[in-house]
Amino acid sequence: MKIEIWSDVMCPFCYIGKRNFETALSQFADKDHIEVEWKSFQLDPDIPEVPNESYEQYLVKRKGLSLEQVQGMLANVTESAKQVGLEYNFDTSVMVNSRKAHQLIQFAKSKNLGDAAEERLFKAFFTEGKSIADIATLTQLGIEIGLDETEIQEAFTDDRYSHYATQDIQEARQIGVNGVPFFVVDRKYAISGAQPSVAFLETLEKSFAEWRTLNPENKLEIIEGQSCTTDGTCE
Repeated sequence: MKIEIWSDVMCPFCYIGKRNFETALSQFADKDHIEVEWKSFQLDPDIPEVPNESYEQYLVKRKGLSLEQVQGMLANVTESAKQVGLEYNFDTSVMVNSRKAHQLIQFAKSKNLGDAAEERLFKAFFTEGKSIADIATLTQLGIEIGLDETEIQEAFTDDRYSHYATQDIQEARQIGVNGVPFFVVDRKYAISGAQPSVAFLETLEKSFAEWRTLNPENKLEIIEGQSCTTDGTCE
């Protein structure tokens, strides 16, 4: 059963939502039958690639709140992150455009490393204060999760990975995604926001029971005989 997750690596609730979803998935008996695909989403595609303001300054300008209100809001988010084992350092977060980060994620997905890319980029942005628009930084992060350096460089010049990100963003609009994280389960159910793990688990159990009804597991009664296996053993 497939679960698609629209996310932006600059979204603090996306990282928290990822942890809560992972907690639910670890408790789900049929987790081996779940396929997870990360989808690109940009909360603000107009942010420049070169940083020119802090996280606090950005929110003050965008939300029209006072500095004190923004600081209180970020303190609450930091505490929520701490509750699920995450460390947020908003004072060092580098506010830059996330487009190149999504190109890296799209390339990582082609190597079955989409989840690893999301995780590494979240930590780089929220904990380590790294620029997720800097190609040298992104290349190093990609190498850390097992991607080839030369292929990473090519991914930033190959239009298809940018195109894949655009496709995800357009698809999000088509299905009515206005904010992230946004989880789509078997194209039947949707979970919006960083819900508690129990909410994810309940939806997993409900949707998987329905999916299994339509996709029964075939268990064959096997009569053993002499045969050859893929490891070259014949007996």
